[in-house]
Amino acid sequence: MKMVIGGAFQGKTKAAGKLFGLNISDFADGETCPLEEIYECRALFHFHLYIRRLLETEKKDIPENFVEKLFSKNPDIVLVTTELGYGIVPMDPFDRFYREKVGRICCHAAQKASEVYRVAAGIPVCIKGEQI
Repeated sequence: MKMVIGGAFQGKTKAAGKLFGLNISDFADGETCPLEEIYECRALFHFHLYIRRLLETEKKDIPENFVEKLFSKNPDIVLVTTELGYGIVPMDPFDRFYREKVGRICCHAAQKASEVYRVAAGIPVCIKGEQI
């Protein structure tokens, strides 16, 4: 598993493609793809929105060990996600819960990942693993 994280509209997906030799057709969109596609795709962008969909669909908590299942079924996946922990704390209880859940799941995924990159202004910076 590999991760690319960063703020909104920072060029994360493009950077992931360059870093790992992926075409746009290799990516599933976490906002719209079938939920089971995460276990088969090479890469997934909008991982944070995928988690939101799971929370809304399941109408319950998603355990952090969700990452264990993903890692066992698709260990080579590249996850691209937006960092949500900065800025104003949402007033809506679900939005606060969702933001915290994304953070915890992404922390767990980063621990499992062999490489983690943070992208700012289109520039990826290796924060874990080998620099490419």
